[in-house]
Amino acid sequence: MSSHRFHHLHCDTPLDPHSPYEGFWWSHAGWLLDHDATMVRVGARGNTGDMDTQPFYTWITRTYPWHVAAQFALIFALGGLPAVVWGGALRVCWVYHVTWFVNSVCHVWGKQTYDAGDLSRNNWWVGLLAFGEGWHNNHHAFEFSARHGLEWWQVDMTWGVVSVLRALGLAKNVKLPSEKQKARMRIVPGMAPVGA
Repeated sequence: MSSHRFHHLHCDTPLDPHSPYEGFWWSHAGWLLDHDATMVRVGARGNTGDMDTQPFYTWITRTYPWHVAAQFALIFALGGLPAVVWGGALRVCWVYHVTWFVNSVCHVWGKQTYDAGDLSRNNWWVGLLAFGEGWHNNHHAFEFSARHGLEWWQVDMTWGVVSVLRALGLAKNVKLPSEKQKARMRIVPGMAPVGA
């Protein structure tokens, strides 16, 4: 979460941990492999204090290795070693790359609906693969929004889960951009988007 907040704070500048200005590979996964260069940009981890005090997040942080171990044990119990390879290792690799597509693809290819002041793009196929995270220009324009697929046709499965949790009373204070906010940020047809 800390790196994500630094990305938004310094998006597509030399302080961005994964800007495509340093190349597609860097924005996709290179930043994860160059620990020293990345830590210069995200080393001050004091930007998550609001989450550090929440019991759910402290519990997840403290017990995370057990969640991974339990998941792989269950996969092994259900299907043996082949299931661990396909349902564990290869699935984890796939999910990581889909996540990294948001950093790379969604800052290089797609459409800018809103003037977020950066290179963020809405990319439909990443939107589908990443359960709505590919509507990345929407996310950058309205960082507070629980919904990234702001148009009826922008599939956002994460928003579907949030909607169910809200209906059950398990998610409260859910924030969405108003029509006025969207109109103010919308790129006028014929106007050159940022980075064009």
